[in-house]
Amino acid sequence: MSGPTQCFGPRGVRRGAALTLVFAGVLATGAVTGSLPRGSAKSDSFATRSVASTVDRDEVADAAARAVADGKSGKEAAEEVVSRSGDRWGAVYDERQYEEFEQALDGSYTGVGIAAKRSADGLVEVARVQPGSPADRAGVEPGDLIRTIDGHRVDKRPVAEVVALLRGDRTEAAEGSTVVLGTERGDRRRTETLHRARLTTEAVTVRRLGPPASASSAPSSSPAVMIEVDSFTRGSGAKVRDAVRGAPSDAGVLLDLRGNSGGLVTEAVTAASAFLDGGLVATYDVHGEQRALYAEPGGDTDRPLVVLVDGGTMSAAELLTGALQDRGRAVTVGSRTFGKGSVQMPSKLPGGSVAELTVGHYRTPAGRSVDERGITPDLAVGSGAEQRAETVLSGLGGGS
Repeated sequence: MSGPTQCFGPRGVRRGAALTLVFAGVLATGAVTGSLPRGSAKSDSFATRSVASTVDRDEVADAAARAVADGKSGKEAAEEVVSRSGDRWGAVYDERQYEEFEQALDGSYTGVGIAAKRSADGLVEVARVQPGSPADRAGVEPGDLIRTIDGHRVDKRPVAEVVALLRGDRTEAAEGSTVVLGTERGDRRRTETLHRARLTTEAVTVRRLGPPASASSAPSSSPAVMIEVDSFTRGSGAKVRDAVRGAPSDAGVLLDLRGNSGGLVTEAVTAASAFLDGGLVATYDVHGEQRALYAEPGGDTDRPLVVLVDGGTMSAAELLTGALQDRGRAVTVGSRTFGKGSVQMPSKLPGGSVAELTVGHYRTPAGRSVDERGITPDLAVGSGAEQRAETVLSGLGGGS
């Protein structure tokens, strides 16, 4: 991700990113169904100024209703109102797009199976390739540089925009549609035509870590465990909790949230509960009403913990990072996070589309605002962040 205060360029890209990155439509849905803990912050330090939406939901609904009555597109009319409002994360989805959003929260999406990141040289690099995906079958590998998409240079564009183009969010591409990908590996450049497919992601992966080079002579102990969380889809919080419970008692945990674009806030709270014995995770406001999110009691508060973050750590992942940092539970390593701490509420519009409008912001347990600021890690590291994080973990007594 290019930086903590950058907006996602074209609106179509921002909308596409929001389909998978949304912190808040989910938060709103959770509050309605009662799956989010309610309550007011118990200290003035958590008080937040009411941040109303920059566009009134009734105004958007009225515009959609008038358009539908005139035989026009309610979605387009609503989009025009939202685009004029200056609401950075406000968006309007048609029914198919919102269905895609719901599927993304279940870990399903249409794409080619590529996760991207910013390389050390500032280019866009393939971070991971999903096994069995169109990209995997075409021979795309981690470390390949993404140079072009459909013939257009993208190597200096924001990572989120490149991912949106691969997924076809700009054109609302469906399963089976094609994208022409140009990559570079060493001196070799190649172009492949990939067919987008319906893919299911594994949001949480767990692996054992070997001893860092600097700890090769350290006393023997259980290998540290790396828990990588790509996004907070349904069930991901429980997987983090189960991974912590299943790790050897003397093994530290390296929680990798790099490139985590957010998702369900309830899952982030469950993940926080794996490392906290209850207590505050975050506060947020909706139309001026103050609410709070609390961890469940009984988490592992003794195991050494290091959290890896970068400019692609967003939204619900920032909420988790801020909670662990503010409560002194983890050492955070990497680069400043993206800075999306806004709350959106979904509203059904005449004609069947859905508008999500910003209604507030969330804050960390210490009362810090994340929106457009991000979270600065305890130890700022550019290249080699993972190796540095492993060394820190070993120094905390959680390495091999």
